[in-house]
Amino acid sequence: MRSPAKLTALFAAALSSMTALAAVPAAEADKLGTTLTPIGAEKAGNAAGTIPAWTGGQTSVVAGFKTGGHYPDPFADDKPLFTIDSASADKYKDNLSPGQLAMFKRYPTFKMKVYPTRRSASYPAGIYAETKANATKVKLVQGGNGIEGTTGGVPFPIPQSGLEAIWNHLTVYKGDTYATSWAQAPVTAGGDYNLVKFDYEYDFSYGNQKKTPEQRDPNLLFYFLQIIKEPPRLAGSILLVDDFIDQVKTPRKAWTYNPGQRRVRLAPTVSYDNPGTAADGLRTNDDFFMYNGATDRYDWKLVGKKEMYIPYNGYKINGPSVKVKDVLMPGHINPDNARYELHRVWVVEANLKAGTSHVYKRRSFYLDEDSWVIHVVDKYDNRDQLWRVDELHSLNYYDVPFLAPGLELHYDLQSGRYIAMGLRNEETKVYEPIVRSPADFTPDALRTKGTR
Repeated sequence: MRSPAKLTALFAAALSSMTALAAVPAAEADKLGTTLTPIGAEKAGNAAGTIPAWTGGQTSVVAGFKTGGHYPDPFADDKPLFTIDSASADKYKDNLSPGQLAMFKRYPTFKMKVYPTRRSASYPAGIYAETKANATKVKLVQGGNGIEGTTGGVPFPIPQSGLEAIWNHLTVYKGDTYATSWAQAPVTAGGDYNLVKFDYEYDFSYGNQKKTPEQRDPNLLFYFLQIIKEPPRLAGSILLVDDFIDQVKTPRKAWTYNPGQRRVRLAPTVSYDNPGTAADGLRTNDDFFMYNGATDRYDWKLVGKKEMYIPYNGYKINGPSVKVKDVLMPGHINPDNARYELHRVWVVEANLKAGTSHVYKRRSFYLDEDSWVIHVVDKYDNRDQLWRVDELHSLNYYDVPFLAPGLELHYDLQSGRYIAMGLRNEETKVYEPIVRSPADFTPDALRTKGTR
């Protein structure tokens, strides 16, 4: 792992991830927008010239885009620079994670088509302004299970610990109030699958650019509504979630609507390693969006930075020109439709605390420096064996803008199965702004929506 010398002092080993760390001095914060991007990435490219400088990201709307719909590819004319396959993976091992190397070994058909690096991540001006203010004032609460001093922006653009870095991912700007639709597919080792289709509504509190800081609840992340459309045996089932920042202080609240019984019930725990909805045991609840929820069961370590090949600018694999059947295949997705690029990532390791429990004993997270979004995760079981590898094929929603989660993959190396989430290829509602109030995300509202 290589860590830039100018940042080394900021995450010295003496710092504890469980301490309420002090914000950085004003002199450090002044680097945001100068030598660092507004959210804390290195603005300059790398010495080899294989990673360019960040120049503002993709903010221009591409011709043909219609609000709410799919995003035309601004880099459609790019050609692959080279392809990494099982025969050549060792040559590139310094820029791959152990989990990625294991994918090449496990699946001879797995490959990465590497394209020119496009630092497309961008965010609204309001997020940049809040991030700059956060650098000198935001702190972890006692125990590290929440943050204080902000209701929006990146809380720790110059992180001093692994816990601060993971909080940047947990609170990263993911839009305002909107509806979207996508499908997920648990795929067998032989390549068979049954699609589960969802409608979603999100109303974000943290960072919502349509709400003033005074209108944002300081301990609320977002309201979340999930409605199953298919298959018929599950259709009409609804999950409502109130997601909080400090989930130890205020645990996540969830309710379900059962269309057969026409009843709303408190949901079982929708957190930690409880199984995800209709996921056939292939992901946990805290796997969603690569990691979500409470941080209290792990010790977090900021390892440093490395240059790594990660999925990025996945406009094609998330777009309407590719059908679901063209994405899914036995063992892994069809690599011909995926795009990988070389990016700098923050490496964060999470180790299970003594006296707690989780199906994952250890996790290694790889966070894109330009967005704070986790793009790759290596996960180990309680025998310390590499078990699962996750990928996020992101793309920039340039009309908002933000780096959006696209196709999310959780590969099980031991069983040969995987789950693909966020399949929007055959959907028409990608990011549709809507108007909602807190009253729309209550058990009473769930009863109103709960008709079959």
